[in-house]
Amino acid sequence: MPVWLPWPLPVGWLVTGFAEVGDQRTGGRASVVALTGPSLMEGPADLLVISEEPGIGIGAAFAGLDGPDPGEGFDTGPPNTKLAVLGHPTAMWCVDGQDDRAVYAGEAMGNWLWAIAWPADAGCMIALAELSLIDARDHELDVPFGAFSPRLED
Repeated sequence: MPVWLPWPLPVGWLVTGFAEVGDQRTGGRASVVALTGPSLMEGPADLLVISEEPGIGIGAAFAGLDGPDPGEGFDTGPPNTKLAVLGHPTAMWCVDGQDDRAVYAGEAMGNWLWAIAWPADAGCMIALAELSLIDARDHELDVPFGAFSPRLED
């Protein structure tokens, strides 16, 4: 399961935690990277970047959705933004979730890709920052870490 990390990190951003779903029998079925930094509007912001197999539901849970996936019709029409995943443009669509967060979903390497930002206006960072994601498992990086994200405690 890829561990998607925006790299280079946006200015002022820190990695604030990792999580995974899976067990020894099935292996990793989802990964979460938590980040914290300044929003483009004002104040601090949190961002979760999630990769998961279809049907797992951790991305949907963080998004505040009832089902395990983004739901039917989320990808109708042109994408709202694109992220570079391993150098390839990857379409991301806004997903209706809770009012306090911005939710984008797409697909990368056969898995759901979620980018969820708090507060909701921090979602413009996902669209404007031209994030480039790498698989952190494949790189030796000097990653700046911050205090553990309370978003991962739920």
